[in-house]
Amino acid sequence: MAMFTKLAFYPTVGYTLFMGQVTSRKYYNRIDDTVVLGALPIKWILKELVAKENVTALVSVNENFELESLGPSKEDLQHYGIKQLHLPTVDYVGTPSQDNIRRAVDFIAKYRQRKETVYVHCKAGRTRSSTVVACYLMETYNYTPEQAVDFIKERRKHVWIREKQWNSIRTFYRDIHKDSVSD
Repeated sequence: MAMFTKLAFYPTVGYTLFMGQVTSRKYYNRIDDTVVLGALPIKWILKELVAKENVTALVSVNENFELESLGPSKEDLQHYGIKQLHLPTVDYVGTPSQDNIRRAVDFIAKYRQRKETVYVHCKAGRTRSSTVVACYLMETYNYTPEQAVDFIKERRKHVWIREKQWNSIRTFYRDIHKDSVSD
């Protein structure tokens, strides 16, 4: 799988950029006052995110090689004053661990308290990053898994949550509600 994800990386990034030009699909979408969900923030996208969306932090749900290939450099992040939480997650078949989802949700909550914007992304902003955002929405707004995913899809229609991601979302939901369930 590792070889496939590396071989498919550049063509699929190109496809994401292409679809943003020829369809109504956007490279990124604002989800709420705190979160913008989208694809890998290549250099000119990062500049736009700072200027148009006031992004001050990133949650990167990517494999290391993805960020090293086209992701923002440490210098770019420093230039814009952006803090980054990187949660290495395999593309196509991966989902963030429950510990990493918790870290991401807590990271986003910190910026929410400051009334700042966090850009949550993977390569295309459809699966891995959407899993994190669904969990953030469940904790922040007390949504069910289905409500959280529907809320995201109202704003970013091409989100693609597969069975493994649904399982992660539902596990997170159970974990945040385990104390409220009576025996």
